[in-house]
Amino acid sequence: MAKVILENVCKIYPGGVKAVDNANLEINDQEFMVFVGPSGCGKSTTLRMIAGLEEISSGKISIDGRIVNDVPPKDRDIAMVFQNYALYPHMTVYKNMAFGLMLRKYPKAEIDQRVREAAQILGITDEQLERKPKALSGGQRQRVAVGRAIVRKPKAFLFDEPLSNLDAKMRVQMRAEISKLHSRLNSTMIYVTHDQVEAMTMGDRIVVMKDGLIQQVAEPIDLYDNPKNMFVAGFIGSPPMNFFKGVIEQRSGGLWFAESGKGFAIRVNDDMAGKLTGHVGKAVVFGIRPEDINEKALASFAKPDQTMNATVEVVEPMGAEVYIYLTSGTHNFTARVNGHQRATVGQKLEMAFDMKKCHFFDGATEQVVV
Repeated sequence: MAKVILENVCKIYPGGVKAVDNANLEINDQEFMVFVGPSGCGKSTTLRMIAGLEEISSGKISIDGRIVNDVPPKDRDIAMVFQNYALYPHMTVYKNMAFGLMLRKYPKAEIDQRVREAAQILGITDEQLERKPKALSGGQRQRVAVGRAIVRKPKAFLFDEPLSNLDAKMRVQMRAEISKLHSRLNSTMIYVTHDQVEAMTMGDRIVVMKDGLIQQVAEPIDLYDNPKNMFVAGFIGSPPMNFFKGVIEQRSGGLWFAESGKGFAIRVNDDMAGKLTGHVGKAVVFGIRPEDINEKALASFAKPDQTMNATVEVVEPMGAEVYIYLTSGTHNFTARVNGHQRATVGQKLEMAFDMKKCHFFDGATEQVVV
């Protein structure tokens, strides 16, 4: 397998459109790295540059210690799995999986062994090996596309949104299959998705991108608990983090977050106050995740000066959890509570905030303060 390194990699299209801006990243041998971000953020372009399907405008890409800037895709010893499967419709599943090895003139016996080994790993039956792709379901076709990559035994596997064409149940199943495949093959895998749930459940580490820039690289739980900026905080997590704009004020009893002219104020915990003293009087954004908000009467963390009165707008029962969408003045925010809690539209609730779990971001730079 292989380590993949990007050094100052840029991609600029005609007209000066910068799709990827100075990307620096080290993907470790046998690591499962996931690129995530909204459409147009540069994640697929970065993957295609690693594969050699897009030329880089500047910088350097190396795979297994070899600089591959000018190496054609077929000589980079990588295998790519596409969103649309890219199977040959006139060939059987067997021939689709064997085709790359046939082009490289591998012995027939070795081709057969590799194809059948990959089929066994992926649960592709002998009967399915003799079918054409049109006779398979979407999930089965994606298995064939993955199998075609496995038989190559490449140094790295690249996945470009491979599950986006599947239904919800099949997506969950294939997520688990690909994760198990990574453990079994001990291979380097680079995976692109716009779905942050896929990223959180599959990646050893996650690269969050926006507007061609890498925002943060970290393990899933570290991204969730310690976002570097508002974009990462809002993009990772479902429902997303709640944000409130205001200022830090010095009041009796310590520091408070307050919104000018809107009446909402909440006391900052003493353990966070030290990092916010330099922001007194300055614009900040208060962020808190939905699971860290609950009804005052039911919240073990409830304190009188850390609550907000709100009205229930929408209730979404999710089984084990309930999402409660609330409004208070001009604010809309979300609480994620136990599935057995009851709330009704129009109900007035006093909601408590767990201020040990909150974040504050600089109002100008949107970078995290604490």
